[in-house]
Amino acid sequence: MTKIDEEALAEAYNRALALEKAGDVDAAVKAYQEVLALDPEDHGGAAVRIAAMGRGDTPPKAPDAYVETLFDQHAEVFEDVLVEQLGYAVPMMVRQRLQALGLGPFKRLLDLGCGTGLTGEALRDMVDDLTGIDISENMVEIAHEKEVYETLYVAEVEDFLEDNDDEPFDIVTATDVLPYLGALEPLFFGTAENLLPGGIFAFSSETLPEETFAGRAYMVNAKQRFAHTEGYVRDRLEATGFELIDITNINVRMEEGQPTPGHLVIARLK
Repeated sequence: MTKIDEEALAEAYNRALALEKAGDVDAAVKAYQEVLALDPEDHGGAAVRIAAMGRGDTPPKAPDAYVETLFDQHAEVFEDVLVEQLGYAVPMMVRQRLQALGLGPFKRLLDLGCGTGLTGEALRDMVDDLTGIDISENMVEIAHEKEVYETLYVAEVEDFLEDNDDEPFDIVTATDVLPYLGALEPLFFGTAENLLPGGIFAFSSETLPEETFAGRAYMVNAKQRFAHTEGYVRDRLEATGFELIDITNINVRMEEGQPTPGHLVIARLK
């Protein structure tokens, strides 16, 4: 593992942030490229920041080191910020849609990107056995303290889905995962591989007006989160063996007083 020059990295990153805030995109991109040269694993998410400014190629996903660092740092205040300040209620929306569609109860649930356990808490009485997985060890520790899940893993979602050889699940949830992924094939295919035939896949995504995508299937928005077109989500579900049961327009969260449009999706493995 290459030793990082922390002082040089902090200087370059702070300079890049200042230039971005000042609106000097060219100079900011150059500074973020310096950040990437100093820290190729990209703990600070320079690649998604460059993409958010409309420069360079859109990465297929947010860097693992960035997502892990982000959530490790915010684990202690995560629920207060997300639920109380940003009005995040997707786990309860999932519960309500499953009930409205007459789906459940379930035997085994896999909660991808479980975080501190919000989805596990929302669905606990609908499931016999809950497994949670998150890339952030600090988040998993908080989920563990709640005693909601029978099993918890610290792992990157796509890697876990590829390597897991436990018995399959009859429901998989991913309530705040897609905003950190661009290309959806690995997630959807991996989920299909871990579901029983007829199993349910419930997840949320963020989106933008169609004209903003300008023909792209996904892009990084101004908040460094991935947004996906509804058409792309539908297409990738079909291509990986799912049939769409329900897709609902939702407000995922509030950002600076503005709603974040998205979709709540319920699909079934064929």
